Formats: sequence, structure tokens, C-alpha cells
Amino acid sequence: MIRSFQDKQPEIAASTFVDETAVVIGDVSIGEHCSIWPNTVIRGDVNRIVIGNYSNIQDNSVCHVNHDAAHNPGGDPLSVGDYVTVGHRALLHACTIHDECMIGMGAIVMDKAVIEPFVVVGAGSMVTIGKVLKSGYLYHGSPAKQVRALTEEEKAYLKYSAEHYARLKDLY
Repeated sequence: MIRSFQDKQPEIAASTFVDETAVVIGDVSIGEHCSIWPNTVIRGDVNRIVIGNYSNIQDNSVCHVNHDAAHNPGGDPLSVGDYVTVGHRALLHACTIHDECMIGMGAIVMDKAVIEPFVVVGAGSMVTIGKVLKSGYLYHGSPAKQVRALTEEEKAYLKYSAEHYARLKDLY
């Protein structure tokens, strides 16, 4: 379901697949060749959500933002870069995820966290408020901690994974 909120209508590229059970609300922009899978909620009601090209948000994930308030002037948007794979049941809240990252199944990325390019956040991990995950590493745990550097093959897989989902969505 794609619907407006307070005169803000989601902008979704024609090449993007949004499953009929997903919900996309309000101030949301989704780029080219993305896929939004079953039961995902992308709720841009009180701030903006931007999802880049060739990114996929998998089943039962939630994407949300923070509102403007005296204690948080301007609030916090959500930004997901290009070629990002977000695993099943992940929660992205008012954070920034740069290009070619993988957010594992069931992971939580909290407010003001920044995930630099070429990062893998392991399944079930929690990235705490304001944490910056440096480029080129695997992070895991709750709270997420740097585990090891990614290999060149693992870095290449990040783009491959996103491209795979771009091909898969075309079958739908």
C-alpha cells in the first residue's frame, strides 16, 4: 500500500518493485531498481526517508524517522544509499546507511547512527544511537562491535547481493 500523509506522497521510481503487502507512507523517495518486500513498513510521516538505487528492503523490515522537537531540532531523517541489502526483519530508525552495505537479518540500527560504505552489520546486531561504523569491516553483537576487516571478495559480494535482488524483483 502506497499512501500520502499530510500532502506528502511517496516518490517511487517506475523500475522499483513494492510488494502489495508492504506499506510506504508519506515523505519517501525510492530510487531505481529497488525492491521492497512483503510486510515491510517505510513510514516517512514525521521526517524524510530516502532510499538510493538498487537497494532492497526485505520482508518484515521497518524504516522510520525522528520528528522535529525542542530537544532534537529538525529531527532525524533516514537515508539508505545505493546497492544496500537490508535483511529480513531489520529495523532502521533515523540513521544513515551509505552505499554497498549489508544489514543482517533482525539487526537494529538506531537514531543518528552512521554506517559507512562497505560495511556488514551481522544478523541480530544492534547499532546504538550515534555510533559510526567505519568502512570496510564486519560488525556484530549488541552493541555492535568491529569484528574484522572484510575481504575483497566480501566487499564485491555487497554489490552482487543488491544486483541479485534487482534481478529477482523483475520476476515479480
